[in-house]
Amino acid sequence: MPKLKLSEILDDKPVKVTVELPAKLHRDLVAYARVLGGETGSSIAGPARLIVPMLERFIATDRGFAKARRETVSG
Repeated sequence: MPKLKLSEILDDKPVKVTVELPAKLHRDLVAYARVLGGETGSSIAGPARLIVPMLERFIATDRGFAKARRETVSG
């Protein structure tokens, strides 16, 4: 089978997820939003707005995950 120039096409449609957070984690997210707002000079709408960028950063910098993903794709 020839190798195509396109790989998988990602679904850009947002997916709504409901998650219950421990109270301590929620308080930490509120504090983080407050500190980040102070550093950037802008207000963060709410701690939930931090979750997506935090998860994206975590996944992007997790070397073990990147290696496993490469092995899965090439395997």
